[in-house]
Amino acid sequence: MTDCNQIYKILVLGDSNVGKTCIVHRFCDETYYDTYISTIGIDFKQKIIDLDDVPTKLQIWDTAGQERFRTLTTAYYRGAMGILLMYDVTNLESFQHLTYWLKNIEENASPDVVKVLAGNKSDVKNQRAVQTKDAQMLAENYSLPFYEVSCKQNINIDESFLTLARLIREQTRLQKFQPAEPIDHMANISLTTSRSKYFDTENIKENIKCQSC
Repeated sequence: MTDCNQIYKILVLGDSNVGKTCIVHRFCDETYYDTYISTIGIDFKQKIIDLDDVPTKLQIWDTAGQERFRTLTTAYYRGAMGILLMYDVTNLESFQHLTYWLKNIEENASPDVVKVLAGNKSDVKNQRAVQTKDAQMLAENYSLPFYEVSCKQNINIDESFLTLARLIREQTRLQKFQPAEPIDHMANISLTTSRSKYFDTENIKENIKCQSC
């Protein structure tokens, strides 16, 4: 059993259908679903990574479909240390809505929360609606690390979460955050239209060693 002294709460935000649930499943479970999974309840997973030889637990929260109704509140953001902000490179509207999400984050999250921008579906070349240079410009304007990712082909998924974790670690060293509260993993329940399951994730790749806590 691993002693996890570091616990980081991460939110995955963005419009519906940009791949938030897919990226959480891909990162935590190494699984990919070709069909859309509509989340209707709490969607939350934990993954323990070896962050430069320090076992670190990531609590990763999906918005559980609430973003469709613009009902995210301060309570949802409470304790969040990092945010993966997503759009779909084949959906211009999801990119244009990033300014809404950034404003929502500013109004509700800690001023010290760290953010990474991720453009999903980078593998879909012939349907691209958002040019890389436009996303890079937005990322530079808001001082955000930026990745184009593919949940389907597993491109830049690990890198996005590792970047978030390292940025959070830097903030905690500056004492910007209070430690996140541990959560009983028997309460880690995801309710989706297709299934309900307990979460306990295991290893992924060489550069991220996942252990059971």
